[in-house]
Amino acid sequence: MSTTADLIAAIKKELKAAQMTYAELARHLGMAESSVKRMLAKGDMPLSRIDAICRALKIDFAELSRRVADAQPLLKELTLEQERAVVADRKLLLAAICVLSQWSLEQLTAAYRLSEAEAIQCFVQLDRIGIIELRPHNRYRLKLAKTFRWRPHGPVMSFFRENVVLDYYGGGFDGPAEGLLLVHGSISRALAPSFLERLQRVAQDFAQQHQADQKLAAPELEGYTLVLAMRRWEFGAFAQLRR
Repeated sequence: MSTTADLIAAIKKELKAAQMTYAELARHLGMAESSVKRMLAKGDMPLSRIDAICRALKIDFAELSRRVADAQPLLKELTLEQERAVVADRKLLLAAICVLSQWSLEQLTAAYRLSEAEAIQCFVQLDRIGIIELRPHNRYRLKLAKTFRWRPHGPVMSFFRENVVLDYYGGGFDGPAEGLLLVHGSISRALAPSFLERLQRVAQDFAQQHQADQKLAAPELEGYTLVLAMRRWEFGAFAQLRR
């Protein structure tokens, strides 16, 4: 939820953008300039006053609220409680994965056996959890940063390790534009982070291309899952043979 301070900050930003001084705003409100300054400094005003300010700025309260929401910092990670809520329901987890890919409600119900009512309920739950901000006509704003990641040892990654990894790697990786690379080597500890940064850039490039290609017709698109990883590791059977 947005705080009063966020709302006041948004009002001040709108005043600046409109090049409206406190004196001009005071005239619109029928108040003394000193009273307007004090009101905005304390952030103490009724909704009727906020509505009057919006009229002076020629924006409606819904638009102001939307701008406040858009200015909120995006989440790089969910809490354990949020992740538990997502993974507790398979349909909700499916919806969460789809909104991460910016799927619309219509795309979700067309691709999966979810009724419109079920999909809307999932969107409402994702809004409550904090993953999206639900907007009119079942549109939404994703509240996750581009650098978002599931908690490494959290409920969602645990679910995928237990239920998805074998299914994913059970494929042949021999179809069009598929591949599985396994590279092992010993490199400088100082250089290792730079390789991880490159992997992160590849993931971001993939995500950005996904966004750019959403304007294409459905027959031109194909669903791919990119898995990138790097860690200090040795196969357990090999480790047992070490001296």
